[in-house]
Amino acid sequence: MTTPEPTTRSVIVEKEFPHPPEKVWRALTDSSLIEQWLMKNDFQPVAGHAFTLSREPVHNWNGIIECQVIAVEPFTRLSYTWGTLGHGLVVTFTLTPTSAGTHVRVEQSGFGPDQDHAFKGATYGWNNFMGGLERVVAGLE
Repeated sequence: MTTPEPTTRSVIVEKEFPHPPEKVWRALTDSSLIEQWLMKNDFQPVAGHAFTLSREPVHNWNGIIECQVIAVEPFTRLSYTWGTLGHGLVVTFTLTPTSAGTHVRVEQSGFGPDQDHAFKGATYGWNNFMGGLERVVAGLE
């Protein structure tokens, strides 16, 4: 018996931050802080809130990502759609307290088998974004 190929794939990036979950949460949910590590935005940590992420347009992309908040569990989990509604991509941040601070896990799920370029771009992007998030959190009082 063969195991069927998964119909979608996920990019998962995990990192230990030497900061409490409350501090990491602040950088994930404060619009001005999100702009420092991710993109310009009109984010609000409210389930159902539609928002956009934006940056300078590049070849074949207008620089705008339409999103909608799916779940907000303070200091624990934040989830939102990534891209036009119905596109199938979801970003989920999970925060787990540890003895050294917080284990941060970001998963962008929903990449189809025909989305190799987007999958590779997201893998590169989330690794960079996670580094930016860590710098922002480290700078918070």
